[in-house]
Amino acid sequence: MTPMSHATAPAASSSPPASPATPKDGRTAERSLARRMLARPETGALIAAIGVYLFFFAVAPSFREASSLATVLYQASVMGIMALPVALLMIGGEFDLSAGVAVTSSALTASILSFQLSLNVWTGVLVALVVSLAVGAFNGYMLIKTGLPSFLITLGTFLMLQGANLAVTKIFTENVATDSISDMDGFDQAKSVFASEIGIGGVNVKITVFYWLAFAAIATWLLLRTRFGNWIFAIGGSKDSARAVGVPVDFAKIALFMGVGAGAWFVGMHLLFSFNTVQSGEGVGNEFLYIIAAVIGGCLLTGGYGSAVGPVIGAFIFGMVSQGIVYANWNPDWFKFFLGLMLLVATLVNLWVRRQATRR
Repeated sequence: MTPMSHATAPAASSSPPASPATPKDGRTAERSLARRMLARPETGALIAAIGVYLFFFAVAPSFREASSLATVLYQASVMGIMALPVALLMIGGEFDLSAGVAVTSSALTASILSFQLSLNVWTGVLVALVVSLAVGAFNGYMLIKTGLPSFLITLGTFLMLQGANLAVTKIFTENVATDSISDMDGFDQAKSVFASEIGIGGVNVKITVFYWLAFAAIATWLLLRTRFGNWIFAIGGSKDSARAVGVPVDFAKIALFMGVGAGAWFVGMHLLFSFNTVQSGEGVGNEFLYIIAAVIGGCLLTGGYGSAVGPVIGAFIFGMVSQGIVYANWNPDWFKFFLGLMLLVATLVNLWVRRQATRR
C-alpha cells in the first residue's frame, strides 16, 4: 500500500456550509408604500387636483362656499360620467370622437320621438337608449371589420351624427332646437330620475353627482375585480397577444364602444330633462374634453394603462377650473388656455410619477 492509501478523510463539518445570499432585484424586492402609491395611474392627477383646489381657494373667496363646491361637483359630474366609459375605451387602446355629438343625438331622439308621436316620454327615453347602444355597436363593428383606426371610424360617425342632428331637427321642428316636452306624460318622473336635486346641509346637490360616484365605483370594480377588466388591460397592451391567449378581443371592443353609447344616453337624458329642450348643434368639441379628463387622470393615449378613479379626478379638475375662473372674476375666455395648461402639466406630472415609480 502506498502512504496515500492510509491517509484519513477530513472530518465532516458539524454544520452545513452557508448558502450564498440570494441577490435582490427590483422585480422581487418589496416596494415601499410611497413607491406603490406613485405607481397608481391617478396619483399625478390627485397631486394636480390638490394644487388647483388650493390655488382657487386662495384667490377666490366665493370658491370656499359650500354652494360653490356643489356647482363645481355638478360641472365635474356631467363631464365625468362620460369620461368614465371614454377612459375604459382608451385603456382598451381605442378612441371615440363621436362621444360629444352622441350625447346630443340621444337627447334629440327622445325629445323628437316623444313630441311628434305624442308618446309618454319614457318611450322616447328607451328608444334613445337603443339608438345610443346601436351607434356604439356600429363603431365597434366597423373597427373590427375594416381594421381602420378608431380615430377615423369615429370621426366619420361624428360627422354623420352632427349632420343628422341638425337636419332631422329642422325637418320636424323647422328650427335648430326641439320643442319643449315639459308638459308631456312622464316628464316629471323622468326629471326626478335624471335631473333632480338632493338637499344636503342646506345646499342642493344635483343627482348627477351621486350617479357619477356610483358609476366610478362600478367602473373600478369592473377594471380591478372582473375578467372583463383583465381583458381591457390586455387588449390595450397588445390586442394580438391578448387574442393569442384567448381573450375575445372583438367582443370586448364592441362592448367598450357600447359603454360609451350608454354614457352618452345617460348624459343626454340629463340635459333633456334639465332644460326641457335640446339645441341640435350642442356637443361638438366635448369629445376632446372627455379625452382630456381621462388623460389628466392618468390614462395613456397608447392604451393598456389607467384607472377609473383617474378620470373622476380629471373631471373634478375640469369643474374647478371652469368655475374657479368665474368665482375669481377672471375673463372666461381664458378657460381653454387654463384647460390646455392643466392638460400639459398633468401629462408631465404623470410622466414624472411613472418614472419615479419604476426606478429601482
